[in-house]
Amino acid sequence: MSGSDDADAAEGNSSTDPVTIEDDGVVRWFFRSEDGTVVFVRDILTSVAIVAAIGLLLFAISGVWPPLVAVESGSMEPNMQRGDLIFVVDEDRFVGDDPAADTGVVTLEDGEANGYETFGQPGDVIIFEPNGNPAATPIIHRAHFWVEEDENWVETRADEEIVAGGSCDDVPTCPAPHDGFVTKGDNNDGYDQYGGAGNDVVKPEWITGKAQLRIPWLGHVRLFFDELFAGMLIPSAGSAAAGTGGTATGIAAGHTTAAGTALATAGIGLAAGIDRRRR
Repeated sequence: MSGSDDADAAEGNSSTDPVTIEDDGVVRWFFRSEDGTVVFVRDILTSVAIVAAIGLLLFAISGVWPPLVAVESGSMEPNMQRGDLIFVVDEDRFVGDDPAADTGVVTLEDGEANGYETFGQPGDVIIFEPNGNPAATPIIHRAHFWVEEDENWVETRADEEIVAGGSCDDVPTCPAPHDGFVTKGDNNDGYDQYGGAGNDVVKPEWITGKAQLRIPWLGHVRLFFDELFAGMLIPSAGSAAAGTGGTATGIAAGHTTAAGTALATAGIGLAAGIDRRRR
């Protein structure tokens, strides 16, 4: 055997030598070891790294966290379905023509005038904290029009078919207590701020994002874990009753912490719950 063959054989033998911490160091051992436990941990960390990289990319595009939310009810049907996963962006991104006031939100009223549509109808669909309460489950509904403080929006701006001859005196949010948006689920009969729903005119600072893209069915994963773990981990969680007067409250006592943990384990830990309950 020639000297070169001897060298090749020696090199071949060294490649089959067991990897040890003493000979190779911790880092090289961790990445080269064939030990079953090490391989399992390595695969888990790789999966977590991939999910984290995807999450950071989505956050860079959307500007909000979480960038994905799951739809829990049918108040936006047929344009959004229960179990859809919705990609959300900050309100100042991907702004359409004629946004309201100093916001990045185009209302249905302005969208009808300029042809701007999202999810099958004019105007933007926004995600907001009901009455500015960060502990409440967010609502995802369409912004119908912008009102200013003390404006009699029921008699001057609202759709007559929706308010059915109602007057400002009949509505707690009229005159408008502050500047903001009047909202409505596409599948609901009334405005969120009309009747006994208890939702105030939506201030811009209550908005946590705009719906940008719908991914059908994927949100069912989040909803599955939400239902699976709710009773075991947070037994007191439940949903509030919907409001009267043909208006949906969209408010529920959420239990997203347990669901989020389960989803992260499943590799889809980016989804947060959104409730859009129809009366």
